Formats: sequence, C-alpha cells, structure tokens
Amino acid sequence: MTSSLSDMAQGNWALIITLVSAVFAILGAIASHMETRRQEKIRVETLRMQVDGATLDWGAAAIDLLGRMAMFARTRRAQTNEQGFNTNKVNLMMQLSSLIERGRMFFPNVDPEKKGAEKEGAYRGSRPPILDALVYAHYELEAMTREGGPTGENSALFFEDCRRLVVSELQAHTDPRRRDLIVKRYDRQRRAHREEALGRAASIKNRLKARRPQVIIESDDSQEDTAA
Repeated sequence: MTSSLSDMAQGNWALIITLVSAVFAILGAIASHMETRRQEKIRVETLRMQVDGATLDWGAAAIDLLGRMAMFARTRRAQTNEQGFNTNKVNLMMQLSSLIERGRMFFPNVDPEKKGAEKEGAYRGSRPPILDALVYAHYELEAMTREGGPTGENSALFFEDCRRLVVSELQAHTDPRRRDLIVKRYDRQRRAHREEALGRAASIKNRLKARRPQVIIESDDSQEDTAA
C-alpha cells in the first residue's frame, strides 16, 4: 500500500509542484493587492493632509481677519480722524475680498450646473455657507461708518457671528474622521449639518438686510455682488 502511494506521488510530482506553485502565486497576488491598496490609501491620506493644511492656513487667515474687523468696529470712534478710519477700513476690505477669492480654491460653489451658466466656472452655482459668512461680513464692513448707524459693538458682534460660522464650517470640512476625497467632502456632508449651516447663513443675511436696508445684497455670485 505504502509503495503504491509512493509510486502515485512520484507519478504526479509535476502536478503537485504545479498546484503548490499556484497556491503560492495566489497568496502572493493577494498580498500584492493588499499592499497596493495600503499604498493607495497612504497616498490619498497624504494628499488630504496637504490640502487640509492649505485649507487650515486659509481658514486661520479668515478667522484672524474677522477678529481684527470686530476690534476695528469696537474702536472705530477712537480712530484719529475720518481719513485714518477710511484707510484702515479699505485695507480690511481688500484683505477680506482676497480671502473670499482664495477660499474658492477650497470651497467651490454648490450645484454649478443649476445656475449661472453664463458666468465664469468658479462663479456658477451657489456659494457654500463658509464663503457666505465672509461675503456678508464684507457688506457690513463696507457700510460701516466712523459715526452714526448701528453701534460699533453691534457690528463687532455681527463679525463675530460670521467668524463662528467660518470656524464651524472649517472644522466640519477638515474632520479627520472623514474618508472621502478632499474635493468631494463638502458635497457629502450630512444633510442635517448642511441645512443647519445654510439656515445660519440665511439668518446672518437677514440681520444684515435689517441693519443695512440700503445695501443691495445678492445671495449668490452675480455681477452686482461686488464683495466677492
């Protein structure tokens, strides 16, 4: 019996080697596939960290600027003269306008295929709430005067509300638990969160309209929207 099994094994030795080689080849292919997926994940996470780093730099600049704007509003009557006030105001407006445009690199308009087909690509669709906050802050700053009108403290509180919305949206956008690609992350936010953010942005807009009824405010990116 033993001799028979040995003869059978010797007769099928080539087949056994082939089967063993096939098993090792399959195991190697699986290991290679797993390593490829791991490397791809590392590449995606590396890209995400790079984009998140740039986004956070932009967000930090926006947060700092809104803080300076709030302090400027509180101390506007302490400005040396009207010329000094206007110079500082224009400088802040220029910085804010630049931040709005730079922010489009990280927060593209939503639903670009639904509106604004006649505009440049970056201005089609609806602005996300994080940029709405900066645009509305720009309108408030533009309308603010050294004397008269709503008090400086109220303008400061308005800027701080805008800043809080920026912080909240920035935190949601860079949440490390998210696994979507960076360019798709904002569009895939939970519906409840997006609706809440849109509601808060609308609330800020309504307050601005009540405070500055003479200002024409465009909700989306139009030719008249000079703040953006």
